[in-house]
Amino acid sequence: MDLLAKIRTIPTEPGVYLYKNAQGDVIYVGKAKNLRSRVASYFHEGRWEDAKTGTLVREAVDVDYIVVANNKEALALENNLIKQRKPRFNILLRDDKTYPYVKLTLGERWPRVYVTRRLRKDGSAYFGPYFPANLAYRIVDLIHRNFLIPSCKVDLTRFHPRPCLQYYIKRCLGPCVKDLTTAEVYQEAVRDVKLFLEGRPTDLSRSLHGRMEQAAAAQEYERAARYRDLISTVEQLQERQRMAAAEGDDADVFGYHYENGMLAVNLFHMRGGKMVDRREFFWEDLPEFAAPEPARRDVACNVSADGTTEASENTGAGSRDGASNVSAEFVPGEFFSALLKQLYIGQPYVPRNLYVPVDFEDREALEDLLSEQSAGENSRAARAHILVPQRGDKRSLIDLAGNNAKQSYDQRFRVLKPNARKIQEELQEALSLPELPKRIECFDVSHIQGAETVASMVVWEEGKMKKSDYRKFIIRTVEGVDDFASMREVVTRRYKRLQDEKKPLPSLVLIDGGLGQLHAAAEALDSLEIINQPLAAIAKREEILYVFGQEKDPIALDHHSPVLHLIQLIRDEAHRFAVTFHRKRRQIRDRSTELLEIPGVGSSTTRRLLEHFGSVQAVKQADTAALSAVVTRAQAAAIRNHFQQ
Repeated sequence: MDLLAKIRTIPTEPGVYLYKNAQGDVIYVGKAKNLRSRVASYFHEGRWEDAKTGTLVREAVDVDYIVVANNKEALALENNLIKQRKPRFNILLRDDKTYPYVKLTLGERWPRVYVTRRLRKDGSAYFGPYFPANLAYRIVDLIHRNFLIPSCKVDLTRFHPRPCLQYYIKRCLGPCVKDLTTAEVYQEAVRDVKLFLEGRPTDLSRSLHGRMEQAAAAQEYERAARYRDLISTVEQLQERQRMAAAEGDDADVFGYHYENGMLAVNLFHMRGGKMVDRREFFWEDLPEFAAPEPARRDVACNVSADGTTEASENTGAGSRDGASNVSAEFVPGEFFSALLKQLYIGQPYVPRNLYVPVDFEDREALEDLLSEQSAGENSRAARAHILVPQRGDKRSLIDLAGNNAKQSYDQRFRVLKPNARKIQEELQEALSLPELPKRIECFDVSHIQGAETVASMVVWEEGKMKKSDYRKFIIRTVEGVDDFASMREVVTRRYKRLQDEKKPLPSLVLIDGGLGQLHAAAEALDSLEIINQPLAAIAKREEILYVFGQEKDPIALDHHSPVLHLIQLIRDEAHRFAVTFHRKRRQIRDRSTELLEIPGVGSSTTRRLLEHFGSVQAVKQADTAALSAVVTRAQAAAIRNHFQQ
């Protein structure tokens, strides 16, 4: 059916429409209260003169649609389809990283706690998100120290011969070894952790008080003292939460800066009336096309005493939108409509107030949807408000976020050198490392069709490469092409030596390769009983990071990210070092062919000669006395006779 003819058959109900190109790929997803009217608007005669719209219309050969019951359902469905299909004409949230949650794996026989950024329907309980990001790590550390529930990657489906260090320093009950704990004791600790994370300190304190009194009555004073310390910790945290709650509401504040086709956005997280963290977003390739709106006029909003807004049209110049150099190509209202949907729809927590610099078409519908979503997660949750303040303290917050967005823009797009400490912090956050990375050891394997297989290890420490700690490895136990076995051997040799010398492990072990190399390195560490060692791999072509234990959630950093640049620098240095060593080995092998033909001269003698003289030509020109300084007299005579003949 012809596209225009198909459009005439589209219903006039609310829904989502999907434009497709000749290859059947979805190139744009939109939503509308009236599907037929919105889709037909792309083909009005006046719209063809718009180059941006014309690009979409020229590529579109088909349109699909999905009818829904109301506009809120259309909002949710549009957001899901954009995230799934990633159409190139839509504004996409490239950085899909979220703030961390604490995950309690209730589906396991011996539950554990982890910090995670991905929510899955796997039977686990998730708590958060936490601001700033390191708060989640501090909470997990507190759980280790006080409730003794671990977050290790040890296989707990079977018993092991001995526990790890965490048990001996009293941060784990030791479920990995038979008879160190019981199921009843462990489940009691899990219940306490669940109460603690659910924010029910009163119930937890009451339970702990009862157990402390029972332990004291049974003269188990050490156990009673542990309960006493737990009660003290819980009560201190409860007091801090009361103080924070009395200081103000939760809010997220947005500001932006657009210039030369590139965009920077800053998001301030206000919790309890205080700014607890800031998040940055960048776009350098905004889509060529911007969807048509019923009216493209600036919107001014009057702020009442209670912070609510009343929208009114403002066709005059000089309206405040929180950014400089806004061109006709960039429509802030459209952008923030798309950004807020992708940030908040489907999330378990939405702050009470969202302050944005501009109004947009479906603000009220999105407000209703987020309010219903929050109510579904928590029956006591307050209604979500999307506000567009024009004056007062709230507008000052938006202006502050806009000024910071300008600084972020300069830092990213004007190629200013980022602060080394900031890169370390971003690396820690991106890879969910337990501490600030101070030392990174990176491994790479090099060979040609399995010949002369070697490996390298390079070291990054405190902001620079540390060449004195570089190491070369000749692979000894692997024959033929087997990168995984080679990686397993070199990682085993490296960290076995560190264990023997009682030296500390690095902050991060980085592998040049994909999942296969990552798991080979993990097997090597496991064979040495090294657990909880941060381990990651970077795939060459896709530049995707895989963190061990989170392989299902690969990390795709923005290609302008200083963190990715650092990881690439370390990876490339490991590759260069390995290739250089491999070439040297291959040259020695190739040059040694003639020497190996001499009777009485083997591979070790050949290697000594080449290392001493530097080349076969120099060996040819050496006299017997010079040769005798390296080999025996008989070998020296044999070499001289060979070359004289």
